[in-house]
Amino acid sequence: MLATAEKTKAAQSLATAASAMAQNEVHLRDLMADEARCMKMIVEVDGMTLDFSRQRIPAEVLPHLLDLWSEVDGAGKIQAMKSGMPINSTEDRSVLHHALRAARESVYRDKDGVNTVELVWGVLDKIKAFSEKVRNGEWVGATGKALTDVVAIGIGGSYLGPEFIYEALRTDKTARESAGGRRLRFLANVDPIDVTRATEGLDPETTLVVVVSKTFTTAETMLNARTMREWISKKLGSDSVAKHMVAVSTNTEKVVEFGIGQENIFGFWNWVGGRYSVCSAVGVVPLALQYGFEVVADFLSGARAMDDHFFSAPAEANLPVLMGLVGVWNASYLGFPTRALLPYCQALLKLAPHIQQVDMESNGKRVKVDGSELQSDAGPVNFGEPGTNGQHSFYQLMHQGRVVPADFIGFKESQQPVELEGEVVANHDELMSNFFAQPDALAFGKTAEECRAQGIPENLVPHKVFTGNRPSSSLLITKLDAFQLGRILSLFEHRTAVEGFVWGINSFDQWGVELGKVLATQVRSQLSKSRKEGASVSGFNYSTTKMMQSYLA
Repeated sequence: MLATAEKTKAAQSLATAASAMAQNEVHLRDLMADEARCMKMIVEVDGMTLDFSRQRIPAEVLPHLLDLWSEVDGAGKIQAMKSGMPINSTEDRSVLHHALRAARESVYRDKDGVNTVELVWGVLDKIKAFSEKVRNGEWVGATGKALTDVVAIGIGGSYLGPEFIYEALRTDKTARESAGGRRLRFLANVDPIDVTRATEGLDPETTLVVVVSKTFTTAETMLNARTMREWISKKLGSDSVAKHMVAVSTNTEKVVEFGIGQENIFGFWNWVGGRYSVCSAVGVVPLALQYGFEVVADFLSGARAMDDHFFSAPAEANLPVLMGLVGVWNASYLGFPTRALLPYCQALLKLAPHIQQVDMESNGKRVKVDGSELQSDAGPVNFGEPGTNGQHSFYQLMHQGRVVPADFIGFKESQQPVELEGEVVANHDELMSNFFAQPDALAFGKTAEECRAQGIPENLVPHKVFTGNRPSSSLLITKLDAFQLGRILSLFEHRTAVEGFVWGINSFDQWGVELGKVLATQVRSQLSKSRKEGASVSGFNYSTTKMMQSYLA
């Protein structure tokens, strides 16, 4: 439950309702029989339909959730975000990733009054010009060959978002034709195996490397950048770096010191959190090089459309708000610690890994904005896999093990439709048959009586009972193209913010990643001394000392 101090009238009503549901064993079979209730829980916005009627939310609870949103001044918090107030209070920063995809004529000011949209479009215009030069062969490598392949180096938000978008558009007809055989690889892990995978089959003569690091000091990214610089220099000479490497960074001095020309730096700003940065140069540079700027512009337009919806729609018709309130209900009132993201579209295979970071780095907090301790856990564990693959992986647990609230995503049309003569249905219809069936299977289950009626032997009945009552939401969209992809990204970004607003936490800092980095620096220093000077391991606890000694041996 939410902390006692947060128990406003709506919060108390929700706690009472959750307790009553548990005592009365309210089942989704009963809730789903109420068609009037279901009707209120199906919301359509411009071809995107959200159905959350299979959530364990009785009809009388939905108004309390909307009241809770009012009591935490959700609308006011959205306005504070939109207007550039420093809602990232621990870093005294505005949160303006929506400005990254704003129309050129829009005005979104940061906390200092600067119109961020002008800055954004200055960089977008530069990216457009640069990407077109590379793609049409005006910008060539050191030996005069066209640069047809790109390796994007980054980690965390500098990698997960761009890779998600790249993979989602690989099989989109328009994006695929625009790519024209170009290749985009991502190098994130400091593991040297990742370097081998990223460069496999590539030639330095035709490869452009994009180094993405806000400070240009991130340990993993910079080691990979130096490794790729050596890969290029070894074949083409050290003076070739300026023609084969560009940077997305705010640290001009470090970039130039590295060997990349100042004119080849694409900037972004401290009001852009890493996990929210895919619409900045972080994602736009590699994606525009791969698919062309116009495809990326469609993606940005889609994100803008969902931003506009989030900023203007009333709570009862606002998709991110409704999904966020459902998330709070499941995590804080029903006590479910996990959540599954299940896209029935193989092109979205990197959606779950990206949203894992967006959600868990944002809302995995132990204190509220004012520094006081949360009295309950915030931020569920997110995981997922495209259907139908996931069905043959972890759905067993979802159906007959732990209760895992789920979000299903499906599309009316396939990016790559296939229909075989003689088959009962087209391939996409087969996929979508599962999309429609799985939520019902989770919700309704299968009783012992139904098993016996089917003639199942008595000794097998307990094994074939499905208790049901497992909550899910379904999101049905027309087709996955660049525009709809932008809408999906923005939807989940704003859902995360909504949940953070209700929990009273700062969803836009990430101090939890710092401690491990500090300790890794100490270990790195020890490994260097031990390797180069033969120094013995010291200054660590017994277990770490023994493991490091074994490693060094």
